[in-house]
Formats: sequence, structure tokens, C-alpha cells
Amino acid sequence: MEYKRNRTWSALGDEVTPEPIFRDRRRIIAAAGAAGVGLIAGAGAAHAAPTARPVPGAALKATASKYKVADPVASEEAATSYNNFYEFGTNKSDPVRYAGLMKVDPWTVTVEGECEKPGAYAVTDLVDYGKLEERIYRLRCVEAWSMVIPWVGVPMASVIDKLKPTSKAKYVAFETHLDRTSMPGVRFPVLDWPYVEGLRLDEAMNELTLMTVGLYGKALPQQNGAPLRLIVPWKYGFKSIKSVVKIRFTDTQPPTSWNLSNAREYGFYSNVNPEVDHPRWSQASERVLGGGGLSGLISRRKTDMFNGYTKQVEKLYAGMDLAKDY
Repeated sequence: MEYKRNRTWSALGDEVTPEPIFRDRRRIIAAAGAAGVGLIAGAGAAHAAPTARPVPGAALKATASKYKVADPVASEEAATSYNNFYEFGTNKSDPVRYAGLMKVDPWTVTVEGECEKPGAYAVTDLVDYGKLEERIYRLRCVEAWSMVIPWVGVPMASVIDKLKPTSKAKYVAFETHLDRTSMPGVRFPVLDWPYVEGLRLDEAMNELTLMTVGLYGKALPQQNGAPLRLIVPWKYGFKSIKSVVKIRFTDTQPPTSWNLSNAREYGFYSNVNPEVDHPRWSQASERVLGGGGLSGLISRRKTDMFNGYTKQVEKLYAGMDLAKDY
């Protein structure tokens, strides 16, 4: 496997404005002012009958798993108040401020494409709440910061097994909920809404990939992607799509939102790789957030290849040039 070191930039990722936001700065500023007035707490898209899933914040019963991280776990306050969820705004504080408007129960996930079990599913149809695990994963943001969080969910492989993809399925595509009445951020073209993501089928079936319904032993709050999100811990955080409403199995590589926005900066794979810089900053180190609010537990740490999960995922990329397939 070949890794390539690009230029090292002096700018830190967490101090740089993402290019789509920079390009649309005036409209984003206007959005921040408009978001606070005239919001209608609508119900969003039509959903199926009410499910039995816990409301956000309700306690979940989960068994501790073998997956741990050496660094201290972030405070719950930090993990639930400092978020990227651009549907609610581009500031880190926007999701917790506005996400309560989004109704997450009832909820329907549409499954389609190359599988034997397409249809409309409630969360409890996809996730076995009797087999929840708590996994302590680091989630690494492309902006060069990370948090260590105890996520609650089931292996994505168990969900895929229920849906029975056909031999034609090579990829899994995901789509985020879109509701213009409760998501002020989507009024502005920061990205092409709705948010979409995708994985190769073998990546989705990897032991680490978690279909997540909670954190800190509680059901996911809206700002963290309630009621159902993906966690792919060896990839940059934007691959861990939130508030999933669609799963599609396909034989071709699906489009992904950040790649559509700027393919030069955001590739399909987006594996954490300290040897490949973002074009506007280095990925060689990161700032770890989350102790006692948002103060750094570790002011700066070296970025690990595959976010520290090389043993579990390196085989997925054997023979690939990860400086090109970034």
C-alpha cells in the first residue's frame, strides 16, 4: 500500500472555513439571522405508524463491547453541543439550537435497490434493541479535531443481513432526512440537499461499522443524528451520515454530498490518512475536544492512520494508492 505525503500547510483545519461556506458567506450570514424567526415546527415527510423506539435522551440498555479508545471520553455536554449538522446551520452551536424542531418519531427508512427485502422500515425493524452494544470510538473531523464518544448501536452488518443484498450489490448509499420547515440550514445552498453518502458493501459490512441509535447510554438527540445514524470510525466524520431515511443497494459507486460539492478536497473514500493533506491544511495532527465542556483533553495529538483502526480495515484497501483513492 502506497501513501503519499503532500504539502504541509501552516493553517489548522479547525481554524479554516470550508470552501462551500466561504463561497456563500453572505447568504450564510443571512441564514443565521433568518433562522431564529419564522420557523415552523412541521412534521417533515410522511412517515409510517409510530414506532416503539425511545425518545431522544431516554436510557438504552446496551452491553459493553471490546472496542475502546485510550484517550479520555469527551463530556456529554461537549458531544451534544458542538456538532456539524449543516441542515441546521454551519456554526457548531446551530444543531443543538435548532434540531429540537425536527420530529424523529415516527420515522421511516426506505430500503431500495439491489436487495431481496426492499420496503419501508421502522427503526425497530432494522435495529434489534435487545442486542445493542456500547462502543467507544473516536470520530475524527476533516477540520482536524476529534472527540471520543461512547456510541450505542448494532453492527451495520446485522442490518444488511436482514435486507439481503443481491449479488449485484457492490455499494450502499444513504440519504439524510430533509425538511425545510424544521431545518433552517437547507434554505441555503451550502450543499446540494438532501445530504447523501455511500460506502462500498465490504466497508459497510466491516466489524467496525455501527448503525447507531444512541450515545452515553441514551437515545440519540436530534443534533447528533436521531433517530438513526451511521458511525464509520476509520473515516472522516462527514461519512457518518445522520438521520438516515433511505438505504439503497447499488452496483455503481453512489454520489456523496461533499464529493459533489468539491471533489478535489473530498474523495469518495475519505479515510483518515495523516499522509495526505487536505489541500488547505495538514491532516498530520488533530485537536481532541471534550473535557469539561469544550476544553481540549489533549491540546494536539498525532493523527493515526485509519484513525487508529488499521488492524481492522487495512485489508479493505490492499493494493490501492490511498493518495489517489482518498
